[in-house]
Amino acid sequence: MNRFLLLVVLMACSIAGFSQNAIPYGSNKEVGKYLKINGVNLYYEVYGTGAPILLIHGNSTGIKGWTPQITHFSKKYQVIAVDCRGRGNSELGTDSLTYLQQANDLSVLIRELKLKDVTVIGKSDGGIIGLLMAIHYPENLKQLVSHSANAEPDGLYVQSAKEIHDKRVEAETMLAKGDTTKNWKLEQQKNRMMEFQPHISAEDLKKIAIPVLITSGDRDVIREEHTFWIYINLRFANLNISPGEVHRMPTLNPELFNAIVENWISQPFKGDAVRFK
Repeated sequence: MNRFLLLVVLMACSIAGFSQNAIPYGSNKEVGKYLKINGVNLYYEVYGTGAPILLIHGNSTGIKGWTPQITHFSKKYQVIAVDCRGRGNSELGTDSLTYLQQANDLSVLIRELKLKDVTVIGKSDGGIIGLLMAIHYPENLKQLVSHSANAEPDGLYVQSAKEIHDKRVEAETMLAKGDTTKNWKLEQQKNRMMEFQPHISAEDLKKIAIPVLITSGDRDVIREEHTFWIYINLRFANLNISPGEVHRMPTLNPELFNAIVENWISQPFKGDAVRFK
């Protein structure tokens, strides 16, 4: 094959690969739908067929933040990606933003969509919401992957907690000034939630009766000892802390994250070995 033909083939392959990855996740009018849940319109998208996976994003993202995971898991599973309150295309509502309210929102969504044996994959705030769903709304849940979640505000490193505090104060200052350059109400709600919530006790964690994979990186914003504390208080759990990985591992190293998650969700739970006697 001469160089010209080789160049044409490579360009065609590149274009084909781009088109496959050009689905506008989070703003796909072909599949995007709304459900009125607890007084707010929640936006969601569904891709693929098979056993259901519910993806719950972090505090500052939305469906789009799951792009590598939707692309990967929708090849074998039915992937349901949702914008939580105030993020993406979903309404914020008039209530104060709480993790427990969002857990209830998503439990209702699962019920409305008539989903059974759902695998929940949540990252950061989504991991917190996933834990609360498993505690308070376990119906129709099969298993949970909770990545980089904290059970208490002090689970974060001090520097991260200070950044959240500063952003909350900034938002409240701009609201007081009547500034309209940004949605400061949403910024206040998001950062206030992270600064003062959640409050999940060891007793709460022990109530979880589905298998849970706790994942994180050893360069995360969540303290490693806190991640381990969550793990040891779960009755049916496995733990994975990836070396050198940060909070945004699902986005920055999706190949590794997806492989860890798929390996775990596709096999029977391996938790019968003796531990912590």
